[in-house]
Amino acid sequence: MICFLAKYFIKDYTSVKDAKVRQQYGVLSGAVGIFLNIILFVSKMVAGFITGSISIMADALNNLSDVGSSVVTLVGFKLSGHEADEEHPFGHGRVEYVAGLIVALLIVLMGVELIRTSFGKIFSPGEISFSPVVAGILVFAILVKLIMYFGNKEAAGKIESPALNNTALDSISDVFTTSVVLVCAIITSRTGIMLDGYVGILVGLLIVKTGIEAAKDTIDPLLGEPPSKEMVKEIEETVISHENVLGVHDLVIHNYGPTGLFMSLHAEVDARLDLITVHDFIDDIESELRTKYSSEVVIHMDPVVIGDEDTEEFKRKVKFIVRELDPVLDIHDFRLIHSKDKERRVAFDLSVPYKYNLKDSEIIDYLVQHIRGVEPGIECDITIDKTERL
Repeated sequence: MICFLAKYFIKDYTSVKDAKVRQQYGVLSGAVGIFLNIILFVSKMVAGFITGSISIMADALNNLSDVGSSVVTLVGFKLSGHEADEEHPFGHGRVEYVAGLIVALLIVLMGVELIRTSFGKIFSPGEISFSPVVAGILVFAILVKLIMYFGNKEAAGKIESPALNNTALDSISDVFTTSVVLVCAIITSRTGIMLDGYVGILVGLLIVKTGIEAAKDTIDPLLGEPPSKEMVKEIEETVISHENVLGVHDLVIHNYGPTGLFMSLHAEVDARLDLITVHDFIDDIESELRTKYSSEVVIHMDPVVIGDEDTEEFKRKVKFIVRELDPVLDIHDFRLIHSKDKERRVAFDLSVPYKYNLKDSEIIDYLVQHIRGVEPGIECDITIDKTERL
């Protein structure tokens, strides 16, 4: 639904990578959510008063909280679209994640309140009536929430928005909630068995679960999460496709919002190349990545000595030592340096998984000891690179 309406209300609606277009998608979703949830709240409250059902009234209040969630979504997208300023030099893109987190917390709070109210209904049940009009209202609510789910899910996928994805999750949770409430009301009206309070607790627990899952989806990017494997592979392939690049490592991506990425990486190049030549093609790669990912990009050039037999032989010895420690570990950016006073220094980076059975200091001590067994007195400059996997 959101994508359908976008054709009429958003100019250049297909340019989903554009920050302003993303903002308009979020604002449109928030406005539609406010309008539809107010309608559902009023209709369900009427149905609740007619039947005397606490679960229907709680479901209505859930829609009222959805109105607040939609307001938060709308305001969040509005604020996230603000340009960078002196106080926020990296822009306001993370406001979208904050908005998604607030929506998730509202979902949890509503679930907890529904559980509390439902416990009271178990110990003090009241008479519940049911009619085709009430059934029609609840069926209408289910259909509306299904439309909202598919609309927000599609829009979330298009603009890669955790906030809209949380809104979609909330909608499908409401579909289940209202469905259970409807079935409960029918059973109670036909059999006289008072399920109202028990169903209310079940629905509340499901709402809390949905809220916790939604919160995780927004907390992770706020704390800082690694880029996807697909994105890492794509970036590395883009860089390595340039003929003068020999290798890529130390890729770091900071997320300041879906349209506010900051990327840095190391590109290995032949040390014999002219410095100006290297600078020019590194600039070209930065420009390509900047355009492709709407990101600020910094590439550090690592000169690699090629064809030096002494360096290659020492590198083979170091690799053997590393493999003896653990075949999973890997080295890169290897250099054998001769200083003016003729002391030799070996420098390299070692990729180590975050969850590893040895401390960084223990790894370095082991490598230094064994490297000096090959060449006594050599200086060792070893940098540990933490990585998700090897």
